[in-house]
Amino acid sequence: MTENEIATIIVDAAVKVHRALGPGLFESVYEAVLTHELRLRGLQVERQRAIAICYDGIFLDEGFRADLVVSGKVIVEIKSIEQLANVHRKQLLTYLRLSGMKLGLLLNFGGALMKDGIERIVNGLA
Repeated sequence: MTENEIATIIVDAAVKVHRALGPGLFESVYEAVLTHELRLRGLQVERQRAIAICYDGIFLDEGFRADLVVSGKVIVEIKSIEQLANVHRKQLLTYLRLSGMKLGLLLNFGGALMKDGIERIVNGLA
């Protein structure tokens, strides 16, 4: 599956989860339920995956933790806030660069409509 095909499934699952639970819960709740929903759809999902980084020729075991890594190709960062800030977009783009992955989804479950809380961040994806 391509990154875009995986992203389509993730977005559909996120909308379903948001409709069922509504806004205002902790990020960890959305993370757990979205993981369950994605696994039901046949995707491999890793929660809180540590991603090593290389700096100055030295590998650091835990550069950051991705909320979700789906099928080894898409990083999903989950928020449950009123409004996303630029720092959230920059953070996800940095995660993509450090991991070598090409697509990330920033999902904010805090708003009234899930469609307003979905941002696609790319790192060299055609």
